[in-house]
Amino acid sequence: MAASPNRIGARGRLQILLGIFFLWILVVGLRLVALQVVHYGEFTQRAARQQQRTFDVDPSRGIIYDRKGHELAMSVAVDSVFAVPSEIADQEGTSRTLGKLLGVDSREILTRMKSSHAFAWVARKIDNDKSAQLHAMNIPGIYFQKESKRFYPKNELAAQLLGYVGLDDGGLAGIERSFDSKLKGKPGKMVISLDARRKWFGRIERESEKGENLVLTVDEKIQYIVERELQQAMRDTHAAAGTIIVANPHTGEILALANFPTFNPNNFHSHDLSPLKNRAVSDVYEPGSTFKLVTLSAALEENVVKPGDKVDCQMGSVVVGGMRIHDHHPFGLLTIAQILEKSSDVGAIKVALRLGEDRFDQYIRAYGFGAQTGIELPGETRGMAKPLARWSKVSIGAMAMGQEIGVSPLQLVTMVDTIANDGIYNAPRIIAGRAENSGPEQTVVFHPARQHRVISALTAIEMKKMMETVVLFGTGKKAILDGYSVAGKTGTAQEVDPRTHAYSHTKYVASFIGFAPIANPAVTVAVILDSPVGLHEGGQVSAPVFARVAQKVLGYLNVPRDEELKNDPHRTLLAQAARKGQVKEDDLAESSPDRLGDNEVASAPAESGDAVGMPAASSSPAVTASPNKPGGDGVANAAMLAGMGAATPSEPEINVHDNPPASTGEAPSGHAGAPAGTMSARANGTVVLDVDGAQVTPSLIGKSVRAAIETAEESGVEIDVTGSGVARWQNPPPGSPISGGRHVAVRFGR
Repeated sequence: MAASPNRIGARGRLQILLGIFFLWILVVGLRLVALQVVHYGEFTQRAARQQQRTFDVDPSRGIIYDRKGHELAMSVAVDSVFAVPSEIADQEGTSRTLGKLLGVDSREILTRMKSSHAFAWVARKIDNDKSAQLHAMNIPGIYFQKESKRFYPKNELAAQLLGYVGLDDGGLAGIERSFDSKLKGKPGKMVISLDARRKWFGRIERESEKGENLVLTVDEKIQYIVERELQQAMRDTHAAAGTIIVANPHTGEILALANFPTFNPNNFHSHDLSPLKNRAVSDVYEPGSTFKLVTLSAALEENVVKPGDKVDCQMGSVVVGGMRIHDHHPFGLLTIAQILEKSSDVGAIKVALRLGEDRFDQYIRAYGFGAQTGIELPGETRGMAKPLARWSKVSIGAMAMGQEIGVSPLQLVTMVDTIANDGIYNAPRIIAGRAENSGPEQTVVFHPARQHRVISALTAIEMKKMMETVVLFGTGKKAILDGYSVAGKTGTAQEVDPRTHAYSHTKYVASFIGFAPIANPAVTVAVILDSPVGLHEGGQVSAPVFARVAQKVLGYLNVPRDEELKNDPHRTLLAQAARKGQVKEDDLAESSPDRLGDNEVASAPAESGDAVGMPAASSSPAVTASPNKPGGDGVANAAMLAGMGAATPSEPEINVHDNPPASTGEAPSGHAGAPAGTMSARANGTVVLDVDGAQVTPSLIGKSVRAAIETAEESGVEIDVTGSGVARWQNPPPGSPISGGRHVAVRFGR
């Protein structure tokens, strides 16, 4: 039987329908494969560009504390402004409004808006005032995102030490740069998306991780004292720049470090580069007479001299490598202690020549000069210390008085710390430890990082005593403290004029560095002033700043006063004179010793004996330029001096020794029966003057000021005057034995 035509047609139509359905499924499947497999990455990227934006969420940087837990640098949440361009109808007008309010170029804002439909930054980390104004305007399509911004609550305090951060929260200077990876933390991720209705929504994909906290060795209160006194010093002296460092000599901890000019790290973009520089670690300058501490301590350690040994300073003139060097005062016979006290260049040079180049260079390196200290601050200099092979004929003489060598203020502090710490060198440190969360109570206890012995404890004690005489009787009288003993050294170094490459006669670096109390030093303080106007000696302008800083810091630290001061009327008298401004400025002068340029060149080569005070090959006098002839142009570099290679016949000289120097191998002869104060000659032509018992301190009691001064001048002593009227008290008392250059303190009253 044949099938029904209607029945066959229904089945065929079903098959056709199924075929079309399966074909449609195949087409859709292929399309889906093309969209979701073949072109998936391309369309995903296009969708992301149109609908969402991913950006980093800055983490909160770690807090920087001072040693007592005060916050010096912290992070605060502030508003950043962004736009959703698809929601802004008038982009040009909105850009102009935003640019005027936020101080941003409106063209840059418009360019960002046109580059994306979903997200465009308008301004990052804006001030709270501007944020409040923008919130109040309620501009469509403008939104806010909280971000972390670095904030320095003390503004300029310790600015160069702390440093600053950029817009992306990256450390750009100071501690912020040195420890950027630890302070910065790990950023988070945030995604801004548009839905089908072109409305934005955001979500955090990954939370940010806060950075580590750091604790400095700096004390906020001491830092404030130092910066206030430095600013006062800049006003008083009109100096171009200045640096003060306060350190703990027993550990190397930096308690305060200040530079001027300074800046506010909250707004560092408005400053030029000069205030941003940390001069304490990056500046290099010739130290001048402060470097005599290295010269004399090395000689004492090597037993070349003893503090009481006497050196003939030849009335302020000596020849080294064909160059005649003049002292700032025509000194005659000085002990080693008096060489430091009076800052005699000739005396320091003769001591250095006895020490020799090899040993001198070893101690320069042992004190850390010519190498970085390793402090945790960026931009530290190594200074300039020539290798021994490059020393010229006059290098040992120049370095003995602080020329031909470049140091940083931090290196100088570390050197004096070594003497104060009984001869042990401690590398300076600015980081005390890390705090896990908030507060410094969980910090690591500070321990000195690197130590080595430079000089013996005995040599350090001798140096402390000698440095005390600098303050009591020498160029550092204005550094005397009320109730504390002080050891220190002044320095006045000429700067090199960059135009002439010669030493300037108008620009000086005045410095004073010392520590107190002497028996158990609590702090070392260095004051360096660049180009003070008018008075420019270290003892005149830097020593008073030291006194103000040290007095306040010792009081703040509750350091016990020296008991011995209560029973020392001479020291008390000097302290009163210093506080009342009664110290003569001329007594503090030392500027001429700190330059090698204004010196005459001997017409013939100098033998070594002429310089070191040892027997010379010939006793015929050298022919020199007139002592009244003005000096040269101030050029004192090695290149110029090395060219003056002609040597002179040695000149007869007067040598004074408690004991004959070990280097000569000679003992005094023919003096056993010589009367006090007489001269006798050795067979080699050297003249030896025996002054023991030759003079006693004159009686000044009852004399007027003028009569006392005249009597003192006749007796060859110097007096320190306090008060007016007639002399009521003097120290040393009348009849006491004196040596060359001895001071007598006299108190006058009505």
